[in-house]
Amino acid sequence: MTSRRAFLKIAGGAFAFLLGIGEAAKILPNKTLLRPPGGQEETAFIARCLRCDRCRSVCPTSVIGLANLSDGILAARTPVMRFHLGYCNFCNKCVEICPTQALKPFDGKTVKIGLATVKENICIAWDSGGCKVCRNACPYQAITLDGQNRPVVDPRKCNGCGICEKVCPALVMRSYVGGNIRGIVVTPIAAGRDESYE
Repeated sequence: MTSRRAFLKIAGGAFAFLLGIGEAAKILPNKTLLRPPGGQEETAFIARCLRCDRCRSVCPTSVIGLANLSDGILAARTPVMRFHLGYCNFCNKCVEICPTQALKPFDGKTVKIGLATVKENICIAWDSGGCKVCRNACPYQAITLDGQNRPVVDPRKCNGCGICEKVCPALVMRSYVGGNIRGIVVTPIAAGRDESYE
């Protein structure tokens, strides 16, 4: 039978560990993940997120998914954007329901979730031309076509809403590649890179 003193030591150690998770996020390596709007400051987000799953359950477009263990121990079961499943319409519902303010209020015109990036080896237009689906779907006019009718992303206009990735037909047209491959994907914005609106 565990003594009361031993129990208190174990409980105190567990509590100290949980308090230190936010600081541990600075030390433990993990890849950059695409977070819902308002959760772009990773260290603060990890320290506050309870993994309660409320943001995912309230999302009207089903774009919020859960990180896996392969994304890192601290990130596991935290919300991430899965643009092959949906897109962000900046409705603010995830922010409103977050009980700890891990997701903070944001402005959909200025907050960037990430940046759309064309995968030239998968994009149908880069291979054979003719596809304009992502350009036509972009509500921010962030995608234009170059002289050969291939999509080009303007990083000043793109806010990473993900609608381009959601509608990309590359998976259907190139079914042999499998998985959730798209010809355009939203990627995290590199640290220190200025992608602010003009």
